[in-house]
Parts: sequence; structure tokens; C-alpha cells
Amino acid sequence: MSILRRLAPNHLTTHLRHHHRRRLATAAAAVRQDTSIWTQAPLCEIEPAAESLFHVSIDVSDSPDLAASHTRAGQYLQLRVPDVEKPSFLAIASPPSYAAEKGAFEFLVKSIAGSTAELLCGLKKGDVVELSQASGRGFEIDQIEPAEKYPIVLIFATGSGISPIRSLIESGFSADKRSDVRLYYGARNLKRMAYQDRFKDWESSGVKIVPVLSQPDGRWTGESGYVQAAFAKAKQIYSPTGTGAVLCGQKQMTESKTVVHGEEIDWVEWPERVCSYELKEQDY
Repeated sequence: MSILRRLAPNHLTTHLRHHHRRRLATAAAAVRQDTSIWTQAPLCEIEPAAESLFHVSIDVSDSPDLAASHTRAGQYLQLRVPDVEKPSFLAIASPPSYAAEKGAFEFLVKSIAGSTAELLCGLKKGDVVELSQASGRGFEIDQIEPAEKYPIVLIFATGSGISPIRSLIESGFSADKRSDVRLYYGARNLKRMAYQDRFKDWESSGVKIVPVLSQPDGRWTGESGYVQAAFAKAKQIYSPTGTGAVLCGQKQMTESKTVVHGEEIDWVEWPERVCSYELKEQDY
């Protein structure tokens, strides 16, 4: 699930929620009636990224049209493995410029028993898969531009939902020109938290990392529980209309209410929810 929204008080109505549900149903129907053109591409890397999570890199250097279809962080594509017709929907973890520069797409894949993703994680370098072109609107960062008008950006991600968030951070959205950019990144424990090796680079780009563990061991001294609770405890938002929020993770995150300056704020869901960004309870 990907969500990007300026925070502003009293902006949701029941009608708007119903409108978005209808749009989501339409998007889901479009996926079921898929007429994608499939492109074969070999795996160039597959290795563990965290417990139950795998880093997967796919060579698209011989498919310039496919590489060029990734234009915005938050997009996704469909992937099929040999002899399995049912595709898996995967958020692209690498930034849009990566395919042009390195000739590859990168993904963070959770291996779930009985799924296409599990079969993918069992392949090896050189094995060939099929990819559709990148789809979806992605994160509409222009909604929180220019940086001086929206100096605060809050990013929430859980489990494998960090995948499109990595693409967002590494594609750049003027984080270093904003006064407060925070990533609340939730996982069950540190063994399940991917991309820890990238935290230093992300922070140097202007993003403060706030790890949140739901089941930490006794040595953990950081935030614990759920990301929405960690944010609610911190608060520190002084201008709701100058704040943007990006979410990717569990449905419960968007159902949580946030109160800023006495005003209750909700979140708006974009149609990309159909692409399996939403995580299950066991992932977190």
C-alpha cells in the first residue's frame, strides 16, 4: 500500500472514502483482466536481505523499453517464474534512474510459503523470469513540493513495505532542504529489518531513521511497539498544512487516527494498494 498526502485538518468525508473504495475495486478488476506484454529477463543477483526477505536483482539491460517504464518511485510490476502462470506483484526497490545506469531492477521480496514469491526466492543467478512493464502512479511527490512550503515529511513503513520507500529516498525528494524528514520503520526485530546497511547513506541525504521493533529483545533501547504509536508519542508537528506523509505497510497504519493541534487527521489511500504493498499481520 502506498500513500502520499499533505496533512490538512477535516479533509475526509464518508463520500470520499466510498469513492476511493470504488476506485480500488476498479483497479483490482483491471489487474485481473491483465493484458501485459511479458519480457524475459535473467536474475543477476539473489541473496538474503533479512530474515525471510531476499534482495533480488534482475537484468533488464537488453530491454530498454522495460527499463524506461519505471519513471517514479512507488511503481510496481508483475513477475512470473517458469511454469507458473500466476504472477506476483512486486514494488520496485531501486530508484528510477538505476535501470538506466545499471541495467537492472532491484526488489525486496518476502518468501511466503506456497506463493510465487517463494518460488522466485528459490531461483538462482542466471535463471530467467518474465516481467511486465512498470505500472501505477507511484508516489506523487509534487503534492509536497516545493520543499520550503512542506518542510516536514513523515514516512512510515513496515516489513517489506520498505521496498518502495527505498526507491523514494534514493530517487531524492529534497530531503536535505526540509527541516524534518523522519522515517518510522517497523519490523518484528532487527533480524527482520532490511537495508540497515543503507541507513547511514539515507541519513546523510537528510532522512532521520527511527527503527521501531514490535518484538524486541531485552537489549533493545530504541522505540518499540508499532510505528503509528511511536509517532503519536513523539508528536512534534507544529504545522499540519506544511506536513506531508508517505505510508507503506499494514492496513492498521491508515486506520489509526492522528491528532495535530487538536484536529483529527486521517489518511487517503491511492489505487496502488492493489499491488500487494499491504502486509499481513505475521510480517510485523
